[in-house]
Amino acid sequence: MLDRENLIKEANNAINWIKDYTNKVGAKGVVIGNSGGKDSATVIAMSTKALGNDRVITVAMPCNSISEDLEDAKLVSETFNVPLLEIDLNDTYFDLETSLIENLQNINMNLSEEAKINIKPRLRMTTLYAIAQSLGYLVIGTGNLSEAMVGYTTKWGDNAYDFNPIANFTVSEVLTIAEYLGVPDKIINKQPNDGLGGQTDEEKMGVTYSQIQDYIEKNKTDEKAMKIIEKLNKQSKHKREKIPVYTFKRNNYLN
Repeated sequence: MLDRENLIKEANNAINWIKDYTNKVGAKGVVIGNSGGKDSATVIAMSTKALGNDRVITVAMPCNSISEDLEDAKLVSETFNVPLLEIDLNDTYFDLETSLIENLQNINMNLSEEAKINIKPRLRMTTLYAIAQSLGYLVIGTGNLSEAMVGYTTKWGDNAYDFNPIANFTVSEVLTIAEYLGVPDKIINKQPNDGLGGQTDEEKMGVTYSQIQDYIEKNKTDEKAMKIIEKLNKQSKHKREKIPVYTFKRNNYLN
């Protein structure tokens, strides 16, 4: 982990980058999914410092979610004085899930639990982009390096965004930046939970964020944890790479 002085330096560099990138592409502002968690709260804090709170819109998207998450999202938006849109996705989710289940049964197949879970972040991505496109804003990402390392993200869901200021910071580094920028203690101390499956992040992954950070920084890592991390990293490789496409030499067919 970077020492605090250098970490704060890089956080401020990232804040300036948000401003420079947003202005360079001519966007009017940024839209952020506000989950009430540490990552989104940190990105909201960075964005308001970069752009001012009049160019930042946050969106809470309840989707069979924990009620506390919406309360925490409101706390974050109030802390940084930014608008909070509440887009209820419950009915949309259940309608889609029901239709999928019914149609898959027609071909003697079932909708898997993982598929059900991943529908939610993909609906949220659709919502964020609908708002951003309507306003001339960009969707800003909130995924961190630790999650990316093990693929703890939904393809075309929470890993779909226009740019991301915290993608190269680990969880512990994000927490330090959060404290520096005045994110409420309740959010900083909140147990990491994506709200999608009834378990904490670490319970789902089978490893702790500190073990992932040790692996990233090439520190001594528990052998069992290392094997889990390497397996998850390999399985999720496709989430971090450019989409593969078939190519051919077109000039070979031209006269």
